[in-house]
Amino acid sequence: MKPSSHPNILVVKRLEIICTYELSINAFDYNCHVDLIKLLRQEGKLHRLRKARQKMSELFPLTEEIWLDWLKDEIRLTEDESDREKVYELFERAVKDYMCPEIWLEYVQYSIGGMGAQGGIERVRSIFERALTAVGLHMTKGASIWEAYREFEIVILSTVQVFTLGSCTDLLQNISMLERIHTLFRRQLAVPLMDMEGTYAEYSDWADDGVPETVTHQYRRALQQLEKCKPFEEALLVSEPPKLAEYQAYIDFEMKEGDPARVQIIFERALAENCLVPDLWIKYTMYLDRQLKIKDLVLSAHERAVRNCPWTMGLWKSYLLALERHGADHQTVTDVFEKALNAGFIQAADYVEIWQSNLDYLRRRVDFKWSRELDELRAAFARSLDYLKEDVKERFSESGDLSCIIMQIWARIEALHCKNMQKARELWDSIMTKGNAKYANMWLEYYNLERSYGDAVHCRKALHRAVQCTSDYPEHVCDVLLNFERVEGSLEDWDAAVQKTETKLNRVNEQRVAEKEAVLARQEEEKAEHRRKAKADKKAQKKSQKTDRAGDKRKAEDEYEEEWGEDEELPSKRLRGEEDFGSTAKEEHMETESGLFSRRAPPPRKTEPPGFRKNQQGLSEAPRQPQDISKEQRKDEECVFVSNLPFNLEDPEGKMRTLFQGCGTVQQVRPIFTAKGVFKGYCYVQFEDRLAVSEALKLDRQEVDGRPMFVSPCVDKNKNPDFKVFKYKTAMEKHKIFISGLPYSCTKETLEDLCKQHGTVKTIRLVTNRSGKPKGLAYVEYENEAQASQAVLKMDGTMLENFTISVAISNPPSRKMEDKAAPSRILGAAMLRQPQGARGKGRTQISLLPRSLYRQSAPDAKAENGTVSAPHATVTDGVHGGPGTASLDTQTKSLSNEDFAKMLLKK
Repeated sequence: MKPSSHPNILVVKRLEIICTYELSINAFDYNCHVDLIKLLRQEGKLHRLRKARQKMSELFPLTEEIWLDWLKDEIRLTEDESDREKVYELFERAVKDYMCPEIWLEYVQYSIGGMGAQGGIERVRSIFERALTAVGLHMTKGASIWEAYREFEIVILSTVQVFTLGSCTDLLQNISMLERIHTLFRRQLAVPLMDMEGTYAEYSDWADDGVPETVTHQYRRALQQLEKCKPFEEALLVSEPPKLAEYQAYIDFEMKEGDPARVQIIFERALAENCLVPDLWIKYTMYLDRQLKIKDLVLSAHERAVRNCPWTMGLWKSYLLALERHGADHQTVTDVFEKALNAGFIQAADYVEIWQSNLDYLRRRVDFKWSRELDELRAAFARSLDYLKEDVKERFSESGDLSCIIMQIWARIEALHCKNMQKARELWDSIMTKGNAKYANMWLEYYNLERSYGDAVHCRKALHRAVQCTSDYPEHVCDVLLNFERVEGSLEDWDAAVQKTETKLNRVNEQRVAEKEAVLARQEEEKAEHRRKAKADKKAQKKSQKTDRAGDKRKAEDEYEEEWGEDEELPSKRLRGEEDFGSTAKEEHMETESGLFSRRAPPPRKTEPPGFRKNQQGLSEAPRQPQDISKEQRKDEECVFVSNLPFNLEDPEGKMRTLFQGCGTVQQVRPIFTAKGVFKGYCYVQFEDRLAVSEALKLDRQEVDGRPMFVSPCVDKNKNPDFKVFKYKTAMEKHKIFISGLPYSCTKETLEDLCKQHGTVKTIRLVTNRSGKPKGLAYVEYENEAQASQAVLKMDGTMLENFTISVAISNPPSRKMEDKAAPSRILGAAMLRQPQGARGKGRTQISLLPRSLYRQSAPDAKAENGTVSAPHATVTDGVHGGPGTASLDTQTKSLSNEDFAKMLLKK
């Protein structure tokens, strides 16, 4: 036969060679094992197939599918009784891996085929009983085992009735078989299983005397339990594998019910579909260790757990404890420990912990009166240190035992049980040389050991070395040394201790000051760099906006120059949105959280040509046709003022309409433009009802194109000059703290994690500028004043991301409004400019008031957030007095002309 005529065979052989080669490199490649078994079964090479399955079963638990295929192949090859025994052994291995009703059903059916042998019937019954114990409580699949068992007994009874001769012995045997069938019915009806109503009806037909009352009572109780479990079974039925969450809920329910058998069966069902979940194995083995405590069941579960999840150190540790708890021999425990070392843990600390578990076990075996177990313990300690130093460090680049816990335990055992302080001190010397000498807790641990089992000389020596070497908590070590000398030392010892501690603390303080200065210098450099970067970004942004505006202007002029002529005003230069709330020829007067902003109105424009507005809207705003409403129809209470929008915002009317449509019906959006047609960054949004305004105000500070949008009520300032929209208090708030000096990268979550350590945080507000960039300031509100005070004490002067923060009780500065009597600030271009100078004189005049008449007004300084008000000078001209000024007529003695002349001539 030519090879080319069977290309599939060549492909299969090639894949088989590849799988064999990969397994020779990595024997723990699970998928490669599965692929090789499939290929060998496809080729029909049963001998090699058996070896491949055998090798895989030694390394991993096999799935239900692999076991059933293996068992069916072996059953076909069975020829004599010896082969049947091998199949029985294979079934015993299969039922130990997972709880599989299908494998048990296959097992009992195979055993029925051998019931003709001596003791065959009893063997079949024994296997049936084991199957009922293992899977008989399985709510959806357990009924098949019960029915198979009953059918087997009914067939046996029928066979016996046919061949009996009617003797008394045969009659008693028949009665016994009938009673066994009755018992099976009664046992099954006491278990909550699916379709148990059909079983009850079958028993009613089968029993000549009817169903006993006790059986009916047990059946009803089982039905009630079935109704409780049905929601969990239905959830498992509709969910997708691996159904871990559904099984977890089912397990919690059964554990509350408290039936150990039912808890075990639901754990086994969950593990059959989630065999690679370590937490599920840990929960199951812990339940068996603490509740059932049956040796065979517990050890079997632990063995299966480490075979399924060998990388989980906690499972190996629990296995070792279970072996010791149930009295396993020393060699078995040792073998399991050696397997654990070869399991391939994922971190170095796991090896330290498994070694600790083994050393604890060996220490509990030592009598300390005999040397053999003690020598074994010391050898194990030495081996553990070598293993961590060589094997573990080679793999993870660290030993995993940075604090030398194993050496500490060894030293304490030598000091406590063996009375060998010399060995303990040698071990501690080794510990300190491994980089632990700078930690105060390590020296104090050594000191406590010397204090308990050593002498005062070595205690003093240890503390002096600690003061010299400690770098993390030197004050604590110094206090321990001084307290020790108070109790144990002489005057010379005390003087030496005081001198040593003072020298150490002085050196430490100098180092800390130098480090703090270095940190502050680095912070200043970072802030300067941040300012330079922000300045450059702002400059680039302004340049970009300027370029865009110039381009728009040129484009508009090119489009309309021919239509309107050179002497006509271009439509793009017309000021749109002139009809506003009291601002036809006046400037728009805005008040936001940041203060007052006012701009002058443009000068009067030329008369528009006929149809100008129509042409302009048709050319530049064709897509937008807002519903026009008259000025009389506008209502302030149904309108909001939106500001701080980007100047280069595309289609501001459409954008605002889209943004606010969720608040209510938007009647009109009026964006404000400059005379050149450039958007000013603010607009008015008119709604149909007042309810929409309250919803719109909730959008305040929402980000639009990278800037926080300010939304405030629309109020006519001419009618309500005292109206304020600043929504934060300006008085002292004792339950709120003010934080400054924060890094610009600080987020609200970071600040919350820092502040919630000192109390319950209600709100956090990071202060930003109008562009949305942080200022390094924040307000944090606590539940009460005590928590805020505690936060100030604990947080003030602390470090956050290398920045020193300042914390104080919130006392915001008062928001000073402009003088209402200054009409030039309010009316803008509509009012004539006042000819007054800075001091009420003519703009070109010079004040001739002598310097000696300047009065210093020093109001009481009040600490406010981020500033302290400084004294300021006020001046009077002797004619007009005012708040904070001193008039000449307020003097106790009036001045004559001669006195006044002296003041003028005074240097």
